[in-house]
Amino acid sequence: MGDRVEFTATARRFGIFSAAATVILLVAYAVTLIVGLASLESPQQPIGEPMITILEVLIITMMPAMVALMVAVHAWAPRSAKTLSLTSLVFMSLLAGVTCSLHFMILTLSRQPEFAGQPWHALVFSFEWPSVAYALDIVGWDIFFALSMLFAAPVFSGSRLAAWIRVLMIASGVIALAGLIGVVAGDMQLRNIGIVGYVGVFLIVAALLAVFFYRANSK
Repeated sequence: MGDRVEFTATARRFGIFSAAATVILLVAYAVTLIVGLASLESPQQPIGEPMITILEVLIITMMPAMVALMVAVHAWAPRSAKTLSLTSLVFMSLLAGVTCSLHFMILTLSRQPEFAGQPWHALVFSFEWPSVAYALDIVGWDIFFALSMLFAAPVFSGSRLAAWIRVLMIASGVIALAGLIGVVAGDMQLRNIGIVGYVGVFLIVAALLAVFFYRANSK
């Protein structure tokens, strides 16, 4: 068997399903985000209802699919790359934990009168910089997601499709990291650079992974 480990039929189906689910949810998220941003009178405004609630639900729903996708990547990875694929899976799991906790908190606690009436409400729950919610979102997507992509990228080699996945994973991770420029500069418009990495480029990565697992040989 050499360097390649056994990629089971179950793992192959799991990879196809999780990649397809990720693509569908990312497309729904991207469309909702575009509509929400287009409705703003000023770029400095946060996205309002009902778009923000739809985005929150989509993000929470998306995270299990993204973690499952990286589980499939780890299952497929050759022995020599297992350390890298496992590290990628850990960072994606960290993203899921932070993101699901954050957005569930916003969906539930932030709307309770005990919290909504407090003078510090916006500093904790809003997506206007600076706030606790915004900082956690940045840690999740601009750091944990970026690291997950950068560690997963070297796993893929050998075919033209694998090479494209590797290049686009690197691009997705680097662009997501570039969103940190917004924090350094104190300009959240610059932080939106990261959205291109973890929504736009990653959407293509997930679609290619669906094709990759569909073509993969299984035992």
